[in-house]
Formats: sequence, C-alpha cells, structure tokens
Amino acid sequence: MYRHFIKPLADVLVALIAFIILLPVFIAVVILLTIANNGKPFFTQLRPGKNAHIFRVIKFKTMNDRKDVNGNLLPDAERLTPVGKFVRKTSLDEIPQLLNVIKGDMSIVGPRPLLPEYLPLYNNTQMRRHEVKPGITGWAQVNGRNTISWKQKFEYDVWYVDNQSFVLDFRILLMTIRNVVKSEGINSATSATMEKFTGKE
Repeated sequence: MYRHFIKPLADVLVALIAFIILLPVFIAVVILLTIANNGKPFFTQLRPGKNAHIFRVIKFKTMNDRKDVNGNLLPDAERLTPVGKFVRKTSLDEIPQLLNVIKGDMSIVGPRPLLPEYLPLYNNTQMRRHEVKPGITGWAQVNGRNTISWKQKFEYDVWYVDNQSFVLDFRILLMTIRNVVKSEGINSATSATMEKFTGKE
C-alpha cells in the first residue's frame, strides 16, 4: 500500500511544495552558477531508474569544464568552483532533482541513481537496488554517502529495498537534514567525489 500508492503521491506533493518554497534559492543559485560556469548552471546525465529504465537526471553544475593541455578534463577537485563547493557542501545541487521527482522518474527517498555504465558490473544482489525508484536521498547517503565503500553502499541500498516504509523514509529525511547541517559525507576519503565503481566489490 505505502510503496505503490501512498509514497508516489507523497513524493509529488512534497517535491512540489519543496520546489515552490526553495524557488528563490533556486533562482539565486542559477544566477551564481551561470556566472561561475560561463553560462552553464545545469548539467544533465542519463541514469538508470526503477527496473533500470534510463532517464535524464538534472543537477546544478558545480564543476567547470577546464581541461589540460591535451584536452582532457582536469581532476574533479581542480574543477570545483568556489560557488560549486558551497552548493555541494550545502547539498543545494540536489534541488533540480525535485523536477525529476515531480516527473515521476525519482522518489524523495531511495537508492541514488548511478551511472548506466555500472549496470553490467552489478551482481544479482546489487542489481536489486533498481527494484524501487532512485531517490534524492537514501539510506546509504545518511550512513556515509561518499565516505563509505561501494560494497557498503550497495548493502545499504538493498537493505532499504527490503525494508522500505513510511517510518524509515521519515527517519532518512530527518537524518538527511542533520547531515546537511553538519556537511557530513560530501567527499570520499581520497577524492572530491566518489571514485568510480569497477565491479570488484
């Protein structure tokens, strides 16, 4: 009942209300990132959603497109702009994904949508993360986010799939607010963003 009827309706209502409330912040961030990124405040990427259906996720662009002498993009840490660092630290880069929730591609709470290139690398258990819609925040995000290993991340994702409930989703939202205030789990231990999954975990 909750998973199939209440949660989808609640997702859309919460996302609409949140987007309206955050609209002034949204506009301000768009302006600042437009200046910082030479007119490019957003970026979109293809991501697998429920049942591995591919959709296009939208986020604020927190890194510029600076390249080295060979035309290759510089490491993430070197492309993070001051504005981008602030937007990431405060998790404001997630605001545009409210539009994905309203559209029906995502939930407020669920496993994070990862890259399509990871799909062939998952084992059968890891693939179960796609039995539910991906979320803006999730059980793995409030238990370490980018500071935990891929193995731990997938274990948390599958645990959420098996234990999804209103109480758990509400708990995750409260923990998300706490983590955002404390700026916990933004970066991995070795880089500015999470290292790529190689299928070895």
